[in-house]
Amino acid sequence: MTNLFPSPQWPTVPVKGETAAYPVHRIFCVGRNYAAHAAEMGVEVDREAPFYFTKSALMAQATDTTIPYPPGTENFHYEMELVIAIGAPVFKADTERAAKAIYGYACGLDMTRRDLQLAARAKQRPWDLGKDVEQSAVFAPITKAGEFAAPGPQRIHLEVNGETRQEARLDDLIWKVEEIVSHLSHYYHLQPGDLIMTGTPAGVGAVVAGDVITGGIDGLDPIKLTIGAAE
Repeated sequence: MTNLFPSPQWPTVPVKGETAAYPVHRIFCVGRNYAAHAAEMGVEVDREAPFYFTKSALMAQATDTTIPYPPGTENFHYEMELVIAIGAPVFKADTERAAKAIYGYACGLDMTRRDLQLAARAKQRPWDLGKDVEQSAVFAPITKAGEFAAPGPQRIHLEVNGETRQEARLDDLIWKVEEIVSHLSHYYHLQPGDLIMTGTPAGVGAVVAGDVITGGIDGLDPIKLTIGAAE
């Protein structure tokens, strides 16, 4: 059966040392996974279990590109994150099996219409308009897990126009990578192609057209994004 109209292909993320790319099927995001960021957002950290929101795979965007300032917002924020790439099917896994299902890691940006997110939060509504924004999931190339030390003391940081705005270490994560994968696998049949954005440190803030965002995590390829004019 043919389609009524052209259907887009899955977005992909390059993998260091590979000619083949990693196709993005689903994007899961962990909320409030750094205590200092939760505090700056005026909320308590939920230490009982991680919580999640999602972005469409079609929101994926490559590093070192320019995206337009999105419509419907006057408060567009950056969030620098460690990204987990799943490389094997995993369902109802303990942390040991969850760790073995991790294919690799990457730097990511969760770009957010903060004003819309906060307005939805205040009314106890979903965050979709604030989070599931076109071109808002930005990914640097993936480094295979065997080529990256276990997440812990590595520095995570972000700059806007060369000025440091976010800085922390991966061991500041409340929920560690294997705990996130294990917990999420009890609700979804995780598969290769699933990316998990693990949360952002304190220091989030707004950007405007013309701003250049750069960021990095020790041992991973850096990330860069330029904010263009609104369309």
